[in-house]
Amino acid sequence: MMNNTLKVSLLLAMVAAQQATAQVRLPRLVSNGMVLQREQPVRIWGWAAKGEKVSVAFQGKSYQATTGPDGQWHVSLPAMKAGGPYELKIKASNELSVKDILVGDVWLLSGQSNMETPMSRLRDKYPEVIAQAANPRIRQYEVPMSYAFQKPRTDVTGGKWIAADPQTVLQFSGVGYFFAKEINAKYQVPVGLIKDAVGGSPAEAWLSADALKQFPTYEQQGAKYKDSAMVAGIRQREGAAVANWYKQLYQADQGEARGQHKWSAPDHDASSWATMNVPGYWASQTPMGMVNGVMWFRKEVEVPAAMVGQPARLELGTLVDADSTYINGQLVGTTGYQYPPRKYEVKPGVLKAGKNVVVVRLINNGGRGGFTPEKNYQLIAGGQTLDLRGPWQYKLGATMSPTPGTTTFQYQPGGLFNGMIAPVLPYAIKGVLWYQGESNTGHAQDYQALMTSLINDWRAHFQQPKLPFLYVQLANFMAVRPEPTESGWAAVRDAQRRTLTVPYTGMAVITDAGEWNDIHPLDKQTPGHRLALAAQKVAYGDSKVVSSGPLYQTMQVAGNKATLSFASTGGGLVAKGGEPLKGFAVAGPDKKFVWAQARIDGNKVVVWNDQVPNPTVVRYAWADNPEGANLYNKEGLPASGFTTEQVAMR
Repeated sequence: MMNNTLKVSLLLAMVAAQQATAQVRLPRLVSNGMVLQREQPVRIWGWAAKGEKVSVAFQGKSYQATTGPDGQWHVSLPAMKAGGPYELKIKASNELSVKDILVGDVWLLSGQSNMETPMSRLRDKYPEVIAQAANPRIRQYEVPMSYAFQKPRTDVTGGKWIAADPQTVLQFSGVGYFFAKEINAKYQVPVGLIKDAVGGSPAEAWLSADALKQFPTYEQQGAKYKDSAMVAGIRQREGAAVANWYKQLYQADQGEARGQHKWSAPDHDASSWATMNVPGYWASQTPMGMVNGVMWFRKEVEVPAAMVGQPARLELGTLVDADSTYINGQLVGTTGYQYPPRKYEVKPGVLKAGKNVVVVRLINNGGRGGFTPEKNYQLIAGGQTLDLRGPWQYKLGATMSPTPGTTTFQYQPGGLFNGMIAPVLPYAIKGVLWYQGESNTGHAQDYQALMTSLINDWRAHFQQPKLPFLYVQLANFMAVRPEPTESGWAAVRDAQRRTLTVPYTGMAVITDAGEWNDIHPLDKQTPGHRLALAAQKVAYGDSKVVSSGPLYQTMQVAGNKATLSFASTGGGLVAKGGEPLKGFAVAGPDKKFVWAQARIDGNKVVVWNDQVPNPTVVRYAWADNPEGANLYNKEGLPASGFTTEQVAMR
């Protein structure tokens, strides 16, 4: 028989286990420094033992709840005015407190990398903004990337609320911070940002299982990833293939070969190396063409004594794809993919007076490799700048086939909704800011339907049918084309324009704020400002604000002239920079587009080309990069690109 001591020990263990499972637990979002939404009921929720009674105290009032069979509990706080800081206390079998709570406006930031882009990437463009960022009434919570296919997650995987100051603001979404800064200044209320974005993500990744039923192809694509064993197998096989590619690359790279002088060494004999001009791509500048693998670049630089003995910075634009960069044989920086700007800090003592050697080991994974044109390539120290553009020596280190393809699981339909939106749904918000579309330009014909579904889907799940949904139209990007052409980027912009038919939406047009050679333009103040204008009208009910540039409405044709009518003309239409109007193209029944003449007639635009006697379609700013398109309103807001064609929503 069991002795008394053992019985007592087992009993104590059972009690301890029961107490452990009875601990009240809060979602990570409900934590110190959080911002609660003003002027609407607010849900506070969490988990505890089944049937446990939970008491929540806030602003002198107490709210009671009992956990259900699933261990969840929630209380609803009444609508509150902006203010704080406050403390929230939760009492059950244990006690918790959440401190430094503000009540204000909470905005969910979502989309892909241009919404993610942090202020740290923008520090050279906005140094004064960052230096003056101390404002405890602007806060951000960054939701870590997480995807799920079997079922929605109930909590985010990490993160914490941070208040803006010159150091923490570097983690803020650039677009989100500029938006919050304006909203806070105008309405004098705290602003909380929930940064919930993933670089490269397509719209369908953010749809719920219910919404995906409208898109059978995407639904079937996402469904196969519910098999976790299959996902693990794919990850293992693809990971091994990529690891093997890099292993072979390093084994084949002559510049890293064992037993020989490294090509990164400053005294390496490079007299036999060829030369090419930097910036540029070796596919177009060298006899090797589209070779993949490792290419080594080397440049000798004369450094004056005044630049020596102090911190320096090496700027190498952006490189395609991955680099390891050396000065005088010392590694000063490495980046694993093409998009981040190369701004490498160089410690005192690395530079020396006289000849210095800069070496770049550049891995090209596929396509054309090299140095992105029209970026900064320079060495800065002691207030002096050395231009690094011009001839560089180069030598092929290893030739490889393109890197094996991999499955980006976070891009698959439904995964990001389950992993990153579902856990946020109980949290009351003012509205959504969305910056996405680049990853859908390959199937633009689906985009209006996807976005219409996404907006309605999120509103249903947030239980806010009039939830303001404000989004950034795609920026101008890629090389300018001399003649009218088809464009997936223009088609997505037009789908975004047409999505404005969904109530309580707003759009920020930024085809004047992009960079032809960078999918991540540094100007994040312009989209933040134009989103704030849209918010003033859509979310804050200011009917007098001009929140948008001209938006195409209708076309009437008389003879060879097409007359276009617009909404959002504000104080009137203008040709920015002066006449003539640019960016218009026209086609007849043959659908062959040619550039058109255009003039402003009151709040309308008349478009024609004498070689098109029977115009049937007009397009404006219909290009990847509609440089020169200059239709604006007098408030300085650009017109959205458009086609007058009737486009059926798929």
